[in-house]
Amino acid sequence: MIYRLYRSLTSLGAPLIALYLDRRRQRGKEDPVRFAERLGCPGQPRPPGPLVWIHAASVGESLSMLPLVERLCQRRLGVLLTTGTVTSAKMMAERLPPGALHQYVPVDRMAFVRAFLDHWRPDLALWAESEFWPNLLAESRRRSIPLVLVQGRISARSFTGWKRVPGFIRGLLSGFDLCLAQTDGDGHRLRILGARDVRCLGNLKHSAPPLPCDAAELERLRAAVAGRTTWLAASTHPGEEAIAGQVHAALALPGLLTMIVPRHHTRGPEVALELAAMGLKVGLRSLGETPTADTQVYVADTMGELGLFYRLADVVFVGKSLTVGGGQNPFEPARLKAAVLFGPAMDNFPDMAPRMVEAGAALRVADGGALAATLGRLLADPEATAAMKTAAGRWAEAEAGALEAVEEALAPLLASLEKRHARA
Repeated sequence: MIYRLYRSLTSLGAPLIALYLDRRRQRGKEDPVRFAERLGCPGQPRPPGPLVWIHAASVGESLSMLPLVERLCQRRLGVLLTTGTVTSAKMMAERLPPGALHQYVPVDRMAFVRAFLDHWRPDLALWAESEFWPNLLAESRRRSIPLVLVQGRISARSFTGWKRVPGFIRGLLSGFDLCLAQTDGDGHRLRILGARDVRCLGNLKHSAPPLPCDAAELERLRAAVAGRTTWLAASTHPGEEAIAGQVHAALALPGLLTMIVPRHHTRGPEVALELAAMGLKVGLRSLGETPTADTQVYVADTMGELGLFYRLADVVFVGKSLTVGGGQNPFEPARLKAAVLFGPAMDNFPDMAPRMVEAGAALRVADGGALAATLGRLLADPEATAAMKTAAGRWAEAEAGALEAVEEALAPLLASLEKRHARA
């Protein structure tokens, strides 16, 4: 009943959907050049042969799929990756391997969905994490496209919400032939909500290669900050930049350089003004500024450079964990052998965060005061910092076997579509 209501609303509500999309375009949240893709109109021809369609909501999900995309391309399978955000599209334009295509996912209105599927005719669909579009899933199932949930994730909050509509979520999840959960907890919640053939094979984010960086720029920045004590507040959200500024002032270390990478780079000027109002001397990367001897806080408000700043700092605080709940990905700095700190609100990584702490790869801090105390202790003890960095690197390497397990689980489906196309 709920699905029928949803389908009716997405059909009859066409004018409201058009208005909503128009407002998103005005705010820069839709790609004006490729907007037709959101309406199901293809931007490229379908490649010949078998095609695997991977849907990932945004940047984090699409990045976690890249190792799997590369493996599929190595098998000479066509790969179509869809995402819904402008930022992820720009990132995939730089990162997708040859043989893989990117398109924007169509808005979940049946006319757009059918136009998308009519053109691309995928042989297998892999959906990342937890973005369940009812019309897109239902129409894919009606066309007998095998569906697999990869990196399946159901947070405790989402689980509570989905339990209020058990029939609806059961109908969505039962359409997946196979569900590969990120963690045992996610797998347990997926089973209760009605998913079939649920397996936990590890997290593909652990198989991703280290975030890239420009080697020449890294050396240039290293020279600019040589001899200084540095730390990084990464993927910060509102309120956390001010805390980083307060930590800098509280530590009062001669030559200390605090680097901040806001999660949303467009907030850079706003962050710089906030820190300058605290009496700090701020450099802003988007203006082409380089840290000087007088720079106390360097705000790196550019896209795709997080790997650069992870390599530049020995100690990394992971944001969205103090003033905003959920937490950003702590695996990425650990992969680059950084000592990792995060706040108490790591709800998005309920299994990973405790394991990192247990392995000595990370420390959890309760608030801004605890962050200042812990950071000060590490910066004053290079041996303790070096031990954490080594532990982080070892832990990350030990976690990196998920890709092979996922590829093995998909092997029967991949072999089937390859045989089908060989006969054709």
